[in-house]
Amino acid sequence: MKTSVVQDERVLRRIRQLHDDKMEINRVKLAHFGRYDTDDHGFIWDPDFHFAFPADTPDGVLRGAVPIGKALRKYLKDIPAYVNPASALAGAWYGALNSFVKVGFDPALVPGELRRTWEKYDTYSGWNAMNHSAPDLNIGLTLGWGGLRHKLEYYRDFNHPSDTSFYDGELEYITGVQEWVVRLSAKARQLAETAEEPEERKNLEEIADMNAWLAENPPRTLREACQFIAHFQTIDRVYFLGGALDQLDELLRPWYERDLREGRITDDDVVWYLASLFFNDTHYSQIAGPTPDGSRDTTSRMSFLILEAMHVLGIPCNIALRVHDGVNEDLLRRSLEYTMEDGSGVSYSLNTGTVKGFARGGYPEALGRMRKKVGCNWTVIPGEEYALQDCTRANLAFALHYALEDLREGERTLERLFERFRYHTGVIVDSIKAGYDLHYEEKYRNCPEIVLNPFMHGCVERGLDCSQGGVDILDLNIDGIGLTTVADSFAAIEQRVVEEKRITWDELFRVLETNWENAEPVRLMMKNIERFGAPHSRADKWAVRIRDCFVEACRKDGTPKHHLPITPGMFSHGEVYTYGRHLPATPNGRLNGDPICHSNEPDPGFARSYNTFSPSLKATAVAMVQPGYGNSSPLHLDVDTGMLAREGGMDALIALIRTHDHMGGTLINLNCLSRETLMEAHADPSTHPDLVVRVTGYSAFFASLSREYRQQVVDRFLTQG
Repeated sequence: MKTSVVQDERVLRRIRQLHDDKMEINRVKLAHFGRYDTDDHGFIWDPDFHFAFPADTPDGVLRGAVPIGKALRKYLKDIPAYVNPASALAGAWYGALNSFVKVGFDPALVPGELRRTWEKYDTYSGWNAMNHSAPDLNIGLTLGWGGLRHKLEYYRDFNHPSDTSFYDGELEYITGVQEWVVRLSAKARQLAETAEEPEERKNLEEIADMNAWLAENPPRTLREACQFIAHFQTIDRVYFLGGALDQLDELLRPWYERDLREGRITDDDVVWYLASLFFNDTHYSQIAGPTPDGSRDTTSRMSFLILEAMHVLGIPCNIALRVHDGVNEDLLRRSLEYTMEDGSGVSYSLNTGTVKGFARGGYPEALGRMRKKVGCNWTVIPGEEYALQDCTRANLAFALHYALEDLREGERTLERLFERFRYHTGVIVDSIKAGYDLHYEEKYRNCPEIVLNPFMHGCVERGLDCSQGGVDILDLNIDGIGLTTVADSFAAIEQRVVEEKRITWDELFRVLETNWENAEPVRLMMKNIERFGAPHSRADKWAVRIRDCFVEACRKDGTPKHHLPITPGMFSHGEVYTYGRHLPATPNGRLNGDPICHSNEPDPGFARSYNTFSPSLKATAVAMVQPGYGNSSPLHLDVDTGMLAREGGMDALIALIRTHDHMGGTLINLNCLSRETLMEAHADPSTHPDLVVRVTGYSAFFASLSREYRQQVVDRFLTQG
């Protein structure tokens, strides 16, 4: 039995039922899909549900605001109305990760030269990316679905555009939501009529009344505010798997305080509401953090209740705690207590690197404090900023590969190798910038941000998609990957080829070309250097130089046509196997097809020869090579609870989190597990079906992940010695 401050047995019973229902939903999904290496999206798998909507394009792909708005409306008409009697809220999305119709850009828009560049460097351009911005849900909570519809109608008449498709498409989607909410109300009332238990009947009647009101009107209570957010989560996931919310404790705090004053709720009720919201979906949100002027911390009672709901429910939840100098110490400790008990918990979004870095890009620090951690690795200002973080992969490992190919002819020196690496890095970055120009010009015609637009400041007022200039801040992101793979390779060449002359350049080219065939001693020699992350290693110096090269390429100019600003980041997600699969052998001893490094972290095993607290070494290395403009480059800590107990326990973790913040780190993803539990669950996931871990910024059931993704957590696992 988990520790909990909840006293109401009725509430605990309902939350335990939600946990059990989620496990059954997950079992059914896994039986069909086998695994999924993503967030535990809250969809209900129903093999009998099928959705179709005709497209009038030659390739059968839906494009444009009005057709997409109509398709969303029909989807919400067709999906079953889901009401769980144990939940305080109604609604869920049905089907699968791709249950909605095909919606996408016209591929003919991309010049062949750009496509060939992206393919050559195994780079993901992000030119047609979706969703990676965040709504200001206060807009919706203030207006309600009916108010949003009236606002769209008002500005369509006020602006009187010659082409009304922006407004017409949005109105189709909003009207569809309203119709769906009415169906949720009817479903809850139908279930109430047949419910045998008075407590269950009362809950279902309350859900029915609440949704009947919300179909047209704004929320009046905390529970209704949570229900509105659950509505948004469903439609946001349906359309390209949107997953961003806002700072949840501040968003809900006014509703909580008013309900509490009026005697409408208890804290135990609130934990149930929140658990029901987390059961609905794993949208990303933040708790705590400084006010925009930095004068105080925003921790409230609601912050603690959110932690409690996560802990008692015991399923994946994507909540981040914003750490700054004034963070509430009790909240920080409570979060770590629950992580150490549960194995996982919140992630830690760090203020110093986020704010100071964002200011380096020319923004006031107040805006940096307004950025919320509402994505897998990323922060953004809800409702104000269009950034597309975690949508690109600039593959620096392939830049190294082609730089080495260039060195087969002409002078063979380290400096020439680095200059060729710089050249190829520039080619990759420039190609992504060119793709972003296309994105800016064509997105609103092809795949508008139809779900987000009504929740963004300026879009409805201007009649512009948020990708098109509907919001005031547009700072597109490019993420570099492979930094450690490249840094360790440069260090190995410098030590073994240039300084020690243990092998020649020709021998290096040969063993790489043959994938180290009959050259295992040479491979181990190249691998066993002082690698990135080891104290004072030469690889550290290369890592900083490579980081600077990439950042310079991003910041040197904006996009070539529209001069859109670019903000560098470094994040691989969990795609280290995907981006290593086609990469030939590299000079750091990596084999052809093996995974590349995680984001800008040291490779597993980098500190095995050091009798020290290896999380500190890893944290220092990651802080050293932050891209420096406020976009996250995370630190993953998967820590053995036995080692942690020997090294100072919670106090050691607090010191590490605060130090990483002061050093300019941006995000920490933390798992605290025993080696025995982790290895047992990896060998046979069925032994721990509800073990939750943070993978690469998102939270997931360990048993839901593929063996490759589980292996990433195992490889990162830090023990003493």
